[in-house]
Amino acid sequence: MRVLIAEDDEELAGTLAVGLRRENMAVDVALDGTSAAEKVTLTPYDVLVLDRDLPGVHGDEVCREMVASGAPTRILMLTAAGTLGERVAGLTLGADDYLAKPFAFAELVARIRALARRSRPPTPPRLAFGDLLMDPARQVAERAGRQLQLTRKEFGMLEVLLTADGAVVTTEELLDRIWDENADPFTNTVRTTMMRLRRKLGQPPLIITLPGRGYRVGTP
Repeated sequence: MRVLIAEDDEELAGTLAVGLRRENMAVDVALDGTSAAEKVTLTPYDVLVLDRDLPGVHGDEVCREMVASGAPTRILMLTAAGTLGERVAGLTLGADDYLAKPFAFAELVARIRALARRSRPPTPPRLAFGDLLMDPARQVAERAGRQLQLTRKEFGMLEVLLTADGAVVTTEELLDRIWDENADPFTNTVRTTMMRLRRKLGQPPLIITLPGRGYRVGTP
């Protein structure tokens, strides 16, 4: 899951980014509205966590532009203005959800996950292929009854491949969905992570490489 936090409080933005990464999300940060508007045009985020009172381009304008563009990114307004009138105004602009500060981090995570499910075609609560079973909500994966000890990146990669249901997933798609903007697209990060994932999945192989195209789940 790819998330953008648009928040001008640098300390809060950093804290949220660290916490959401621990929840297996790829997180980018924008400290002003201008940067947020640029990032959302370049990256297919699942969810935008948007502070309303951003410097530069106001958060309301970022929201309007996102809605007008027709992008599937879901918008969660996160702001200190928590009155009923403010919430109604934010939702009227096109935001999908509204959470007032201060807030419980667990609630923020739950709302982001709920919005992310709406940004993509619906997927079953449990993903499976052969004797491999994954429960994304519980962050658990097992094969033939053996629980797999996967890192966050390995788990995210496997989730994307299983969700694709046999379709080819390119390296660029994996970078966009699982890594944040600090990932170097010219490194072998995806290939290295894929090697570790395959080793942990064991035999027989469940992931096929299509040279020059990408990866898919399947049997040789």
